[in-house]
Amino acid sequence: MKLNRLAIILVICIAVAAVIPAVTGEETQALIQSQIERAVVSYAAAGTRDEQALSALASLDPSLGEKWTRIMDLWDAPVSVNEQLPDDLPDDDSLCLAALGFQLNPDGTMREELVERLKVLKAASEQYPNALIVCTGGGTAAEDPAATEAGRMAEWLESQGVNPSRIIVEDHSLTTAQNAIYTFDILNEQYPQVRQIAIISSDYHIATGTLLFGAEAILRSSDIEVVSNAAWQAPSGTLSTMFQAGALIELSGDVKTAFEIYYDTYDIHELPPLQGK
Repeated sequence: MKLNRLAIILVICIAVAAVIPAVTGEETQALIQSQIERAVVSYAAAGTRDEQALSALASLDPSLGEKWTRIMDLWDAPVSVNEQLPDDLPDDDSLCLAALGFQLNPDGTMREELVERLKVLKAASEQYPNALIVCTGGGTAAEDPAATEAGRMAEWLESQGVNPSRIIVEDHSLTTAQNAIYTFDILNEQYPQVRQIAIISSDYHIATGTLLFGAEAILRSSDIEVVSNAAWQAPSGTLSTMFQAGALIELSGDVKTAFEIYYDTYDIHELPPLQGK
């Protein structure tokens, strides 16, 4: 049961918080993780901050306490959803357009939703012709293991005349959290000039993408920031606050708990087996 499992997570975290002895090593890490998850799940379930969990986290690790407080600020902030990018972003390769993938058809072709996201991306790439473009998403085609979301996206962009030298392919991720993790890996290692990211996705996915890319930047102490977004206005589709909680827990490193929340709150059962980062 969804509620039972989430209730168990909260009870365990609260019980651990009640007894925080002077410990070191693995025990300290477990305590830290429990406070992160308590803060995140509490906010998702009730819509209010668990200041006790954040305070306990800060006492265990001041740096992480400060970072997760900033992540909660980010989560609490309103997110505007735009049909196109604003005109005041930098027109050079310090800007990166981050296109979030969508599960492929079993035969490896793109679903309509991904094509519609790409149309928004192409317009953004023409608006900012010097920006880099990162296509994200791994292998999600049941009948074609060689096909990846990012690979298909890159092929489409090239077929539409986008210069391939602008396109970065991140083709290992299977979740939005992994989109952020692996994109930052690539940008930090290969494109140090990037300072700003614009998220491209469907409208219902923008808040999650903005949150996770922003949270990953905070956790890495990166000076890359999410500055805007552009979205396809999807006729349907939702992502719950609890799904976002699972994604934040994945960023924190507890992949097992994250996937339990995903399977409880969102239909991802058609995906290949998910692997940790």
